[in-house]
Amino acid sequence: MKSLILGYGSIGHRHADVLGTMGHDVAVLSRRKIDHPQRFTTLDQALAEFMPEYVVIASRTIEHRDDIKQLSSLGFSGILMVEKPVYDTGSETIHGDFARIKVAFNLRFHPALQRFREIIGTRDVHAATAYVGSYLPDWRPETDYRQSYSADQHRGGGVLRDLSHELDYLTWIFGPWRVLTALGGHFSKLDIDSDDVFSVLYETEQIPSISLNINYLDTTTRREVIALTASGTVRLDMVAGTIEADGKIETFAVERNDTYIGQHKAMIDADDDIICDVSEGLDVMRMITAIENAANSKTWVYA
Repeated sequence: MKSLILGYGSIGHRHADVLGTMGHDVAVLSRRKIDHPQRFTTLDQALAEFMPEYVVIASRTIEHRDDIKQLSSLGFSGILMVEKPVYDTGSETIHGDFARIKVAFNLRFHPALQRFREIIGTRDVHAATAYVGSYLPDWRPETDYRQSYSADQHRGGGVLRDLSHELDYLTWIFGPWRVLTALGGHFSKLDIDSDDVFSVLYETEQIPSISLNINYLDTTTRREVIALTASGTVRLDMVAGTIEADGKIETFAVERNDTYIGQHKAMIDADDDIICDVSEGLDVMRMITAIENAANSKTWVYA
């Protein structure tokens, strides 16, 4: 399959590598001079000459909206994957004659998360808490973190958007939020102007209390969820690949690109059981807006 990657930052590079190992004919759209055998500098040229069947939008978040509109206006009618989050702001419906369009929340394809969701589906959950933290300067060791889009709110950066995986998979597991409040902003001495800490408290129709803490500051990378249920505590550690429940620990081996491979396979095979639909991706955008409104107003926000 001919696959075109829009953008060649760290995530675009990874998509290109993964699709290449999957046997795809991969081209890249990038304004920068990059080390890739098939590079285009304009989208119309890429579509006309390369004629991709599958496009992955992996550009800066602030560029997603324009990329989608341009693909539509140029008549692209193939399969479209949009890296998370869908937009930098807003949640308007996407228009275009695309064969399929999904959002790249690849953590849904983590086997430990899938097993956690399976276990939770059989239990009465009283409360849940999630935590994700890692140190932004360590994310891309080959580049200055201060120059990354993550450091710049005007380019769609900030921990709330970068780590919006949590908003997606918590909704996927526990259902949509009904009311929430939040605190967040730029609290550290990192040389950035984007948010580096957010704490969210909310409820769903079934779960009276869900708390989420995300940050750019933890020098020990962690990604964990704890669910307090009527039949005992269930603990998920996605970094270690473990689930602890009923006095037993299950361990799942996950290679670096496994979740990306699973996501692309589902996309191409039209397997919609796990992959994030664009409507769900836009729900995440609406939740991001509500979280920011709650933090700014110091109030509760209702869905």
